Amino acid sequence: MSKYDRREPLKKKSGPHFIWRGLGCLMMIIIPVMSVAIGYELVNFLLANKYYVPRDLLGTPQFPDIFYKSSGMMIILKPIIAIKHFYAYALFSIILMVVLGSVISLIYSYIYRVVGPARYGPLDAPPPKVKVKQYKR
Repeated sequence: MSKYDRREPLKKKSGPHFIWRGLGCLMMIIIPVMSVAIGYELVNFLLANKYYVPRDLLGTPQFPDIFYKSSGMMIILKPIIAIKHFYAYALFSIILMVVLGSVISLIYSYIYRVVGPARYGPLDAPPPKVKVKQYKR
C-alpha cells in the first residue's frame, strides 16, 4: 500500500463458519458408520444371491500361531475371530468409505464453488490479458 492510500485494510475472518466445522465433525463419524453398515449388508446380499465373493475373504479370520499363544493378544482379537466373513466386511467397508468420502467431497466442492467467496478480492489486480500466438516455423 502506498503512503497516501487512505483505505482501511480488510479484516480477515478467523476461520470457517462454525456450521461447517460441526458438519465436518459429524461426517467423520457418519461416513465410517454408514460404510460399515452398507458393507455388511452388501456382503450378505452378495452371499444370499450367490454372487461371486473371493473365497479368501470368507470364513473366520486366521492369525499366526504366535497370536494364539499370547493371552493378551487373544483378549484383543477374540471379538474379531468371532465375526464370520470379517475380511469381506472390512474390505467392502473400506472401499465404500473411500467412495462415500470422495462423492461427498465432490458435492461439497461444487457447492463451495457456487456459493463460495469471489476468486479475486477488492485489492487484487485483475488477471492479465495475454494473447498467445501460435508458433510457426
